[in-house]
Formats: sequence, structure tokens, C-alpha cells
Amino acid sequence: MTAPPFAVSDPLAHGIGNGFASGAAAVCTPANPPVSPTTPSHGGVTSVKRTLSGSGDSLEDEDEAKKSKPGVKRACNECRQQKLRCDVVQVPTYQPCHRCKRLKLDCKIDSTFKRVGKRSRNMEMEKEIHELRRQLATQQSSPTANSPSIKAPPSETASPRISNIPSQVDQYINSELAVNSLLEMRSGLDNASQMRSPNGPVRSSRRLEGITLSADQVDGFFERFFTLFHPFMPLLDPAITPDEYFVKSPLLPWVIISVAARHYPSDPNLLPSLSAPVSHRLWATLADVPQNYIVVKALCILCTWPLPVSSTSADPTFMLSGLMMQIAMQIGLHRPSHTQDFARAKEDLHEEQLRDRVKTWVACNMVSQRVATGYGQPPSTVYDWALVPSVSSGGNYQLPEEVEIRLSIERFCNKVTRSFYTNRMDPVGLVSDEQRALMSDFLAHDFEEIESQLKPGTSVITLLYLRAAGLHFRLSAFFDSPESQDYYLHLSSLWQATTSFLGCVLGLDTPGGLLPHASNYILQMIIAAGFTLLKLLNSFFADSGKLAHGKDLFMKTIKAIRAISVATNDLPSRLAEVLAQLWKSGGSGLRSGYSQGRSLENSLQLKVRCRMSMSLVYDSVWRWREEFQTKERGNLETAVKNPTNPDSNVESSASSTVDTGLPSEGLLGDGFTTGSSTFLGETSNEVFDPLSWMLDGYTDFPYDM
Repeated sequence: MTAPPFAVSDPLAHGIGNGFASGAAAVCTPANPPVSPTTPSHGGVTSVKRTLSGSGDSLEDEDEAKKSKPGVKRACNECRQQKLRCDVVQVPTYQPCHRCKRLKLDCKIDSTFKRVGKRSRNMEMEKEIHELRRQLATQQSSPTANSPSIKAPPSETASPRISNIPSQVDQYINSELAVNSLLEMRSGLDNASQMRSPNGPVRSSRRLEGITLSADQVDGFFERFFTLFHPFMPLLDPAITPDEYFVKSPLLPWVIISVAARHYPSDPNLLPSLSAPVSHRLWATLADVPQNYIVVKALCILCTWPLPVSSTSADPTFMLSGLMMQIAMQIGLHRPSHTQDFARAKEDLHEEQLRDRVKTWVACNMVSQRVATGYGQPPSTVYDWALVPSVSSGGNYQLPEEVEIRLSIERFCNKVTRSFYTNRMDPVGLVSDEQRALMSDFLAHDFEEIESQLKPGTSVITLLYLRAAGLHFRLSAFFDSPESQDYYLHLSSLWQATTSFLGCVLGLDTPGGLLPHASNYILQMIIAAGFTLLKLLNSFFADSGKLAHGKDLFMKTIKAIRAISVATNDLPSRLAEVLAQLWKSGGSGLRSGYSQGRSLENSLQLKVRCRMSMSLVYDSVWRWREEFQTKERGNLETAVKNPTNPDSNVESSASSTVDTGLPSEGLLGDGFTTGSSTFLGETSNEVFDPLSWMLDGYTDFPYDM
């Protein structure tokens, strides 16, 4: 019988294995005897080769090419364990695969390697856990006579760091730690371990670098946060448990704990200890792209209560507020009802999720506005229809009344900033005196309208934000020309706004009050109010009626700033010392009228004019540096350890050469002190970084007053 035509020309015959070849042989040579199932059948392959021998040497060439190729490519052990594609290169030189390089794994190929299934591994772990628990129970049921009793985990008031463990309980701790490590691998908890007392249930503890907190301590910090701090920024849900927060985000719960650690009575050093680990976690989280809106919440909280710093050059708050707004818009929080336009897949949000996104976007704008106001920078807020929940959420959801009033207050602050400090035709962005006078009338009407919306049950914190907005508005008086018609009237309005704000602040300064837990924005406005009192009480504006009340307010202002300080030598404590030194150097508020021969034109004018309503603060600190630091009159880092008493004739040991008479023109007056503007290179005296003002080395300003 002749072979069918396809036996030679069929291309499939060149690419199929022995199974197909045997079938082909059976078709082509039916006369061959059948092969026993127990006998290896090689005759089929021989028949195919013999049948295809007439087609030339093409198959033999292919066999030779296959023999000349290197061995079968293998994946490394790590990729084989995870069943992942591996690009390891074995010849001519061994090069690890990209995955092992990225994860810093040991990339190797072992011929004896075998994958370990997750099920079998989990079973082995469970057996070890049960065995360790059995041994632990045996030790607890028959303690030795000399072994000490094991106490329960420390209470909420105990220090969260574990140290000085008795040597007699090492065996207990080692067994417990072994169980903890296995449970961590089993449950997949991030930065958590299982801690329990011998007679109590297993509970999760939390670790961040060198800080360990028990479950009870974590619960205590969360309760402290929602009681003392959350009223200033009601963004989070108190009904969510700490464990749920840890599941949602690796950053947010530690931010909450760091805020709650402020003024923590049981361990005042906990916040400084947490600052570096939380900062590391923050930047590691921000480096992980893409983000989610839980990270935005963490940034809202962190920008409201920043980690302590001693200089503005080391303060990333303004930068973080910009990141907060950019991340929020990148994930579509500004369009809460159209989140699918900003996601890879369609998202079906429940009504509660939609409300939470709207609330988060509102909080982003309020925080961004407060950060911009407090740092004297342009805001990055987006006030559009998305902040009207009934429209943006596509439903009937309304913001809580307190939140809605606070949002209107921040809108007003934004209007003040854009009305007074965004003139593109001016080198420093200031509007003309005529425009400022006209806009002041309109803004005063808007402020009164917001004030009329307050109800008798409005919280004191909302009233505090309103008074802070009024101070932000009236601080523009320092930019008025002394020749303007309403100059003295605007100064009187500034005085009224300052005293009203400080009166509201001091209402929180009660035993157990909320003043020590106030937000960074409130602290910045308190500092601005203190420098306003310092400026007005040492000028022509002060009279006998204002002097007594103003002096009392000034002393309480310094006390309030020091009460908010959370660490030794942090920025609030340093600024309080600057205020006290300037007060004593300025004659302790004893200058009034025109008796000093100073004219109306130069007594209240500012040199620093680019920081909007906060220009007064930066101007005053600059003058302090000119008067004290350039003349080596005291060391600020030493002074904060022995604070100056502004209401006493006894000097701080750190400022022993400060004059008690009237100030020079360079301190509170119009001009700087003459001479070179050097800064000694002492970082301990830095309050504001001169580079951030672009004033380093300048003695005059490139614009006219």
C-alpha cells in the first residue's frame, strides 16, 4: 500500500510529539503487527522517520539544531514558589531576575527545590501553635515556687514602651513571642502582634519601628483623640474601631495616635519618640502610587496638627496640604458622583460612601484654606459646585450645620486673601488703598452676614474659627497708608478683632479645657494676635484705656502659646520667647502717643509685605533677629529652657544683655539697624528660615513703602 500524500507534506507532522507520530505510523503502515500495551512502542517513530526520509534531511537538521540549543530554561526558586514568570539569565553569566532584584531576594536555581503548598504550610504552623500553647498552659498550671506572678498588660496610663522585663519570666516571654510570630504569619497582620495575659484573651498590639502599644493603649489614644482633638476637625467616624482603621490604612491610625500623644500626661516623651517613625511611614505611604482617599484623611489630620518642629524651614505642612489637594483631585473627590471617570474600573458607591467622600472633600478645602492663611501663602482650594452636597452627591444629603458654617467661614477667608493680596500688577500682590477701602466695606458686610447665621447653640470652636477669620480680615490695616482717610478707623477695627479673638481663645483656657489641644491654625492666629498687641501697644495708637487691657491680654497670650507647645524648643515655645523678649525690649508697653518724636507715617509700617495677613509676624521676627541675633544678645535655644517673664524686671539668664529702655528704630520702628546683616550661622537661633523669605543678605527692599 502506498502512503497517503499528507504523510509527507502535512506540516503538523513536524511539530507534534510522539503521540501523533505513532498514530501516523499506524495509518501509513497498516500491515505492521499490533504492539503489545506492555511493550514500548518505538516502531511508530521509526516508521515515520523511514516514511519521511524521502523529504530530505530537514528533520535531521532540526534534530541537530535542538541538540545544539542550551538546556530548558528554569525559573528561580522564589518565582517557582509564587508561580510567577521569571526572567533569570543563566548563560553566559548568571543574572538574577528583576523580581528578586526589586525585592532584594536571594535569586538562585536549585534542582532539588520543591514548592511548598500554602495548605500544608498553614497546617504545620497550626500544629506548632497548638504545641506552643499546650506547653504554655502547662507552665502556667504548675508555676514554680520562686517564679513571680505575671501581671496583666499595662493599663492605658502606663508607658507604651516595654522595658526591664524580669529574667525569671524570660521563658514565658520567649514562648509567647514564638506564638506571636506564628500568629502574625498566619493572620497577616501588618505591624501587629498578639499580646495577652495568662488568664486573658489574645489581643492585638501595634508596633511602629521601636514603639509598641498594647490594644488597651491604642483604644485609649483613640478615645483621647475623639474627645479632645476631633471637635476641631470632625472628619472621622468615632464608631469605627481602631482595628478597622488599621485594616483600612497603615498611616491613618498612627497619625491619630501621634495627635492623641500631644500633652499625654503619662509619657510626655511619647510624641517626640513617635515623630520620626510616623514621618517615615508618611513618606513611605506617599511614595506608593496610586493613593486612596483614606490617605487624604490622614493628610487632613496631619496638616491640622503637624508633628513638632523648631523651624519653619523644616515644616512640611504647606507642602503636604498641596499634596492633599492634588491626591484628592487625582482620585476624583472633587467629583464625588462621577468617581468612575477617575478610576480604572467602574465604582458603585453606596450612599454612605458617597457622603463620606463629600465630607472628606469639604475637609480638604477647609484644611487647605487654614494652612494657607496661617502660613501667609496663596490657597490651593477649589470652591465650586462640588461643595454643595445636595447637588454633588445627587441626593438630599446636607452637611452638618456646624460643618456648613465652618465652610462658609473659610470661603470668607479665601475671599479676603484674593481681594487684598492677589493684585497681579503689584510686585508684592497688594491692591491700592482705594481698592482696599472699597473691598473692606463689602467684606465687613459678608462677615456680619456669617455672624448672623450663628445660633445660640453654636459651638465655641466654630465661634473661634469665625473670630480668627475676622482677625485675618482686619490685619490688612497694617498695609494701609497713614494718609488714608479711614486709617485710624481700620486700626480700631483691628484692635477690636484682636481682642475678640483672644477673648474667645482664653475662654478655652480652663482646667481640662481644649486650648492645649487647639489646631496649628488656631496657634498661628494666636501668635499673630500677640504680635498685633505688641505692635499697637508700642505705637501712637495706644492710650491709657487700651494699655491696661492690652497688657493683660498680652501676658495671657504668651501663656496660651506656651500651653499649646508640645515639645521643648519647638516653634511655639520659641515664638513665645521672641514675643517676651520684644515686649521687654520695647519698654513693656509703656510707649504711647507721639512723645518719642516718631511720626504717624512710620510707626506701624511693615517691611515684610509678601506674607499676606501673616506679614506682621514675619516682619516682627525679622526685626527681632536684627536686634538680638546679629548683636549676639542671647541664645534662643537656651532661653526657652529658662523662659523670659514679660511681666517682670528680672531677665532670663539667656538674654542678660537685653535693654529695658525704649527700643531702637530697628526693633519696632520703621528701619532696620545699620551694619552688615549676618546671622552668625547658629541654627539654634533660627525661628524662620531666611531663605524662605529671600531676604538673606538684604538691608533694603526692592520696592518703596
